[in-house]
Amino acid sequence: MQLNESSLSLPIFHVCDCDLLDINLWIALSIPTHVHHRSAEIYWNSLRAPEIAFCSVTMLGMLRLLSNPRIVVGSPLTPEEAWSIYSGFAQLPEARFLHDNPAVLALLRLFHQATPISQHKWTDAWIAAHAHCAGARVVSFDSDFTAFPGLRFRHLT
Repeated sequence: MQLNESSLSLPIFHVCDCDLLDINLWIALSIPTHVHHRSAEIYWNSLRAPEIAFCSVTMLGMLRLLSNPRIVVGSPLTPEEAWSIYSGFAQLPEARFLHDNPAVLALLRLFHQATPISQHKWTDAWIAAHAHCAGARVVSFDSDFTAFPGLRFRHLT
């Protein structure tokens, strides 16, 4: 089955003025030498919504990748340094945390029933489900989020 809005019976949630940032955007914002750091700064300084959000997957992914020597080549962060960067973002007045809940799990299941999710897309599907349930917009350098019908999405380049 092709995944599209008419193939899913998506619950209608309110739309909030909040961006759920993908892991790749958090990494680009955190590492000045990252190839997308300048684009991430432009988004952060002039394009972001009034509220920004983490969910469990984006928080843990950020912590894991900031301390991974294959991602932060030359000088990966210690777990304490990675936590400090996460904490700095999380403590901003405009930051919020989208908690896991049954609606997110139900929407993930709907996404999978419509079109089975490949092993590389589970995390994207979880982030998309979280954003949809919160009425938030996903912001990412990854264009794969266009696969999720009804998702508010901003693709950065």
